[in-house]
Amino acid sequence: MKRIGLLSDTHGFIEPKLFDFFAECDEIWHAGDFGNFETLEQLAAFKTLRGVYGNIDDHKIRSVFKKHLKFKIEGVKVWITHIGGYPGHYDKSVKPLIFTDPPTLFISGHSHILKVIFDKKIGALHINPGAAGNHGFHKVKTLLRFTIDGERIKDLEIMEIPRKGFDL
Repeated sequence: MKRIGLLSDTHGFIEPKLFDFFAECDEIWHAGDFGNFETLEQLAAFKTLRGVYGNIDDHKIRSVFKKHLKFKIEGVKVWITHIGGYPGHYDKSVKPLIFTDPPTLFISGHSHILKVIFDKKIGALHINPGAAGNHGFHKVKTLLRFTIDGERIKDLEIMEIPRKGFDL
């Protein structure tokens, strides 16, 4: 069993509440747009870090992470990418392969919109963790955590943190 902390689009900002929310997690997964190398280093110093680079990430981050990350953890086949789209609207960079070799769990960022959707066509859970940073149009920062237990993805929890300067 593994506890996973998931985030995306930090854009150079680490929400201080992240450390408590991810305290019991075994790993942190970042779906791109770290924003700077210091953000990557802080997360990697805290927990085992897996991630992909995003469209704003520089050559330093791209030297550590790839555009696509595919791996198996417990019994779950995972695919993480920054720009991946979502069920019914997959990005052209993932569309051919997602139907021929689908993951169990498909994670993408970029949109700054939290989405959790089961794609019946490929039998995969799609998660976009939204945005955890202060840059972008989102009014609420979002962090997710969940458990992978064998082939099951369970206990999904979301932390929402209002961004300063936005009235909710």
